[in-house]
Amino acid sequence: MKPKNYHHTTHDANRNGIPDLIEKIDENLIAFFWRNSNMTARLALFIIFFWFGILKVFGASPAGPLVVSLVDVMFGSSVSPHQFLIWFGGFEAITGFLLLSPRFERITFVILFLHFIATAFPLFVLTDITWYGFMQPTLIGQYILKNLALLAIGLFLYGRLRPMTKTGSMWGEDKSIQ
Repeated sequence: MKPKNYHHTTHDANRNGIPDLIEKIDENLIAFFWRNSNMTARLALFIIFFWFGILKVFGASPAGPLVVSLVDVMFGSSVSPHQFLIWFGGFEAITGFLLLSPRFERITFVILFLHFIATAFPLFVLTDITWYGFMQPTLIGQYILKNLALLAIGLFLYGRLRPMTKTGSMWGEDKSIQ
């Protein structure tokens, strides 16, 4: 009896060594995740920005002392740390809602970029609480560095925008989010 050669059957039609069923499952998963990645990324960012922002507004954020220390270093006594924390938290919560709106995507991503710059400042001006030593972040430093992942999600979403020349809009897509 001759052994079956699966490379010459319909189980591997394109003869690449990968069974057709596995290739089809792979294609379907990629299509599913591509269709749903935009909204999933937006929802994830919304939850993070809104939740963390509201905690700051109500004075319940574990990042509150960090923000207060940063305000003190950056502005001295010219800005009330308590008021700044409330405003910054409100700004974060509003940013969360903007992430869900396709009408103002470009301005939202500018706001996100500015937010990431502001939240990175402690790594440079509060080194005693953000670093143990060279390339050794404290837990607070790690909390800040995780913002790189949030920035990457923002870049991913911005990269999915259509150019202004195609949308006719300077602000956003003016379409439903897919």
